[in-house]
Amino acid sequence: MSPVILVATITPKPGHEQEVLEALKATIPLVHKEPGCEKYALHQGLGDSTDLVMIERWESPEALKEHSSATALTELGKLLEGKLAGPLNVVRLSAVPAGTAEQGAV
Repeated sequence: MSPVILVATITPKPGHEQEVLEALKATIPLVHKEPGCEKYALHQGLGDSTDLVMIERWESPEALKEHSSATALTELGKLLEGKLAGPLNVVRLSAVPAGTAEQGAV
């Protein structure tokens, strides 16, 4: 089964940027312990952007499905309630490896 790549963009409401960032950072170690989590890495927009982008890699669609109802994500949802400018923009992808194995796929 092919890994599943997810890119989730999170946009905090003005004034809640630091709270959202801290909630995400606190959740990451818990998600890293979930079965099938191969990558769960937070990135921050440059310049004037307040967007936060989570790049995820799950070993299978089943592992991703388990993550969606895991305690860490449920608790994160509660922490972020009322602090986001809108719903997460989530893009689900499958890798198209090219070039070297190390550089050609996430």
